[in-house]
Amino acid sequence: MNRDDFKVLDTNIIYFDNAATTLKPKQVINDIVSYYRDYTANVHRGDYDNAVKVSNLYEDTRRVVKDFINAKSDKEIIFTSGATDSLNRIVFGYFKNLPKDCEVLLTKSEHASNILPWQELGINIKYIPLDHNYEVTLENVVNSITPKTKVISLAHITNVIGDIRPIKEIIKYAHEKKIIVVVDGAQSVPHLKVDVQDLDIDFLVFSGHKMCGPTGIGVLYGKEKLLANLKPLAFGGGMNVGFSSDGTRIYEEVPWLHEAGTPNIEGVIGLASAIKYLDSVGMDKIEAYEQELKRYAISLLENNPNLIIYNKHSKSGIISFNYRGLSSQELTIYLNKYNIALRSGSHCAKVLSDEIGISNTCRMSLYFYNTKEEIDKFVRVLNSVKN
Repeated sequence: MNRDDFKVLDTNIIYFDNAATTLKPKQVINDIVSYYRDYTANVHRGDYDNAVKVSNLYEDTRRVVKDFINAKSDKEIIFTSGATDSLNRIVFGYFKNLPKDCEVLLTKSEHASNILPWQELGINIKYIPLDHNYEVTLENVVNSITPKTKVISLAHITNVIGDIRPIKEIIKYAHEKKIIVVVDGAQSVPHLKVDVQDLDIDFLVFSGHKMCGPTGIGVLYGKEKLLANLKPLAFGGGMNVGFSSDGTRIYEEVPWLHEAGTPNIEGVIGLASAIKYLDSVGMDKIEAYEQELKRYAISLLENNPNLIIYNKHSKSGIISFNYRGLSSQELTIYLNKYNIALRSGSHCAKVLSDEIGISNTCRMSLYFYNTKEEIDKFVRVLNSVKN
């Protein structure tokens, strides 16, 4: 990885908002521009050279994603607009007909996208208790399961506490109880190696823009046997083989069944480019380096008596904190004066306030292009705050 690949860093910004979205390397940008400039065409809809090229690149990306998460088949990869879209398709396309007395297990540290669809579905929601570090333990999951539990839907890594859940162990126990597990990988797939076969994941969702790719593109992975029972939520061109005026309809098979309309072609192309870039860096190296940065940052931040850090012990590159006497927004506005970019607010995890006792925090989220020198400057600025 070369920081020169990320031209926005030439502005000397210290970008610590990677849990919201990541910076894009020039390789991704160039591939997207090339599609618009050099060979624009629709996908699956033409026999001329550019159309064939675009269709091949689109389907090649499916294989790139398959290899990246180690799916069994590229037919298990559905392109969506993002993790939110993917979760909604799973909830309303697969679980819509669950009896209302069935139960889904969530936590209060989930993103809104993994709570609101379940609330709209009307299924009974049970929240798994968090431990004293606001993390999920296998024991608490086991103790929360009842005979009515039919699905567990959890983030692999949460976007505020940043805890890495014991997903493999949770899934193993859930499957012994015939429970389906949905994994929100928006904060994990960009930061560590996720092997869906090793973890035995039923459904996995993630977004391209959180892994150096473009916005508006996401992935819904599902085991092929489960996708066979996933109902499409959109109907139109591209997802049908044929139809007639008498109402006869013949639909495509998975995954094209779930990709009606003209897709985000440049997003798909950019996603392939981003995955290849991450592979060139190495997911194991990314995970190890982020954890090193996290430990380094905590070792400095915990020396400031004005800081309240909510997740010192979590393993991901997310640090959530507040500064005594200042609102989270006041602090991030102050940091912006020094070209340091953090996010303040609830981070779309509004019910987490039930657990940590406060609605809004500052969130520092690291990625592999961040440096210890940037952390040093950040700490110096924080130490200069006068309230």
